[in-house]
Amino acid sequence: MVQAYILIQTEVGKASAVAEVIAKIPGVLQAEDVTGPYDVIVRAQSDTVDDLGRLVVAKVQQVEGITRTLTCPVVHI
Repeated sequence: MVQAYILIQTEVGKASAVAEVIAKIPGVLQAEDVTGPYDVIVRAQSDTVDDLGRLVVAKVQQVEGITRTLTCPVVHI
């Protein structure tokens, strides 16, 4: 199982709506709108890194109002 945080920048005024839509995507554990350089932070989970990439590219990045994403895989050292 692979987990990651996805940091998202949105168009002005779209953070709440983006977080609501993303929270309903299978594989998304949590989606919160936040303050700071990113507007939404998502915690997601997939079986493999490839599945995680597909989740981000095919599902998350297709949500209207997103301008940029940064995916940070969780590591256990």
